[in-house]
Amino acid sequence: MGKFRHLILYGLIGSFSAGLDFVVFWCLSQGAKLPVLAANSISVLVGITVSFCLNRTFNFKVKDRTARRFLIFLSVGLAGLCLSNLILWVGVGPLQLPKVVAKLLSIVLVVFFQFLLNKYVTFRTVRS
Repeated sequence: MGKFRHLILYGLIGSFSAGLDFVVFWCLSQGAKLPVLAANSISVLVGITVSFCLNRTFNFKVKDRTARRFLIFLSVGLAGLCLSNLILWVGVGPLQLPKVVAKLLSIVLVVFFQFLLNKYVTFRTVRS
């Protein structure tokens, strides 16, 4: 893994967290019959929280300033959601890309955007 260790683990953890997000969303919307937006809000927060815990422990291995780091991670996650929506809107609107192409483009761009912010801001080692 070497040079790309953090990026690879970030992708694996992100994939797991996204899968968990989907399962929680399905259970809440189908099983518990919650409204879609409520189910989505809860499932996204579960996914972000699990992703934070796994990245903190196994990927970036920082244990200090947990609350502060989580708030930054949450902000990065929500910023990524906004960026993804913007890319999709521009992609299927003005650029007239197929939805699948716009979604794939948004995933690639957002993953790198969030990875860089989380690596260099959220999980940056603080020197005393």
